[in-house]
Amino acid sequence: MTSGFDTNDFERAPVLLTGFAAFGGESDNPSWEAVRRLDGERIGGRRVVADCLPVAFGASLRRLRERLDALRPALVLCIGQAGGRAQLSIERIAINVDDARIADNLGAQPIDTPVIAGGPAAYFSSLPIKALRAAVNAAGVPAEISQTAGTYVCNHVFYGLMHELALRGDARVRGGFVHIPYSPAQAAQQPGAPSLDIDSVARALRTMIATALTTEVDHRLAGGAEH
Repeated sequence: MTSGFDTNDFERAPVLLTGFAAFGGESDNPSWEAVRRLDGERIGGRRVVADCLPVAFGASLRRLRERLDALRPALVLCIGQAGGRAQLSIERIAINVDDARIADNLGAQPIDTPVIAGGPAAYFSSLPIKALRAAVNAAGVPAEISQTAGTYVCNHVFYGLMHELALRGDARVRGGFVHIPYSPAQAAQQPGAPSLDIDSVARALRTMIATALTTEVDHRLAGGAEH
């Protein structure tokens, strides 16, 4: 499968920005609250289209594929929540494993199951992750490079996205995943948990989109993990 872009099509292609519905007993999900603030904005000359994915194995990827087919975006940035993390986590790698600690919103709880049967063991983000971290930090929002997106629906979507982009075969189309912390309202119910306000997350997303659209070669900066 190929993207079918010609040069003019690609220049007009939008940015697809996704968040998730609420899950795990929460009444909302700050990933979607932040993402939907950017819906319809123009960044780097491209229109941002926001979409909310279901917190469900399988259904989330079906929805994502539908949006990829309909929009044929030049850039895809998927956002999810990882409560307990202290800063934005720009994910480096997605692995081909679903291993759910809790059931998804449809009651599914896969254990040691591939995201894509017969797919590669892992995919790397095609975003300039070091440049994104530097730009977000310069914008006054804490960010880190993360070496794991977990094994729940966030990783499921991240892996599925990168697999789909690989099948479509246009290296100009970039994709990746970012985790965000609890919102302050959520952290108030989790004593001691770190949080980040929605305004800061939205500002970081604007910065990341602009940086991803203008950075061809990633920065060579330390961003590894000691353990």
